[in-house]
Amino acid sequence: MLALYWKTFRQDYIALRHNLGINVLFAFLGQVSFPLSLYIGLQYTSSLNASIYISSTPCLVLLINHFIFHERISTRNILGVIASTTGVIYLAFSNAQEATNLKIFGWGDVLTIISALSWAFYCAFLRIKNKEVKNTSFVAFSSLIGTIILVPMFCLHAALTQDFRGIIYDFSPQIIAGILYLIIFPSWLSYVFWNKGVSLIGTTRSEIYTHLIPVSGGVMGIVFLGNTFRVYHIITLLLIAFGIACCSTKKTIAKTV
Repeated sequence: MLALYWKTFRQDYIALRHNLGINVLFAFLGQVSFPLSLYIGLQYTSSLNASIYISSTPCLVLLINHFIFHERISTRNILGVIASTTGVIYLAFSNAQEATNLKIFGWGDVLTIISALSWAFYCAFLRIKNKEVKNTSFVAFSSLIGTIILVPMFCLHAALTQDFRGIIYDFSPQIIAGILYLIIFPSWLSYVFWNKGVSLIGTTRSEIYTHLIPVSGGVMGIVFLGNTFRVYHIITLLLIAFGIACCSTKKTIAKTV
C-alpha cells in the first residue's frame, strides 16, 4: 500500500514540478499566508473581529470568480451567500458579551483581513490546478513548499526574539495529542477533503461551507466545554443551512427537442 502511494506521488510530483510557479502560489496562499496571518492576527485582535472578516470569504470568492474568471453568479448563489454571511456575523455579535469586544481597528485586523483574502484567492484559483494530480499529492507538495518558505521565517523570528524559548515549552500526553491533532486534521485531512470537494462542486458552491466552521465550533463548545445553548445558535444554524441549500441546488436546464 505504501509502495503504491509512493509510486503515485512520484508520478504526480513530475506533473506538479512542471507547473512549479502556480503550485508555489497555492502553497503561499493556502499553507503560509492564510494560517500565519490568522494565527498572528488573533494575538492582536478579538475572535469576534476575526469571525467577521473570515465570514467575508464566500463573498470574496464570488467577486474573484466573476471579475477574474468571468463566471456568471446566479441570484440563488448571491442570496445564499448573503443569508449565510448574515448568520455568521449574527453569531459573532451574539457571542460578544459587550460592545467593547469589538476592538478598535488595528494591526491584528489587517493581518486577519490578509488571511481572509489569502483563503479566498486560494479557493478561487483551485479551478486551475492540475486535475490529474491526486489531492493527497497536491496537499503534500504544497505542504513541502510551505515548509521550505516557513523554516527561514521561523529561524529569523527565533534569532530576533530575545525571550524565545523553543517550539515546545513542555512535553505531556495532552501536548503531544494536540500536536498530532494539528498535524493530522487541520494541516492535512482538511486540505485533502477541501480540495476534493472543490473539484466536485466548484469554488462558488464549496466556499459557502466555510460558514459551518463557527457553527461546529459552537456545537463543540456546548458538547465538550459546557457552554450554554441559546436561541441565537438556532437562528444562525437556520440562516447558514438556508444559505447552503441555496448554493447547493443545481439549476436544471430544460432540454429542447
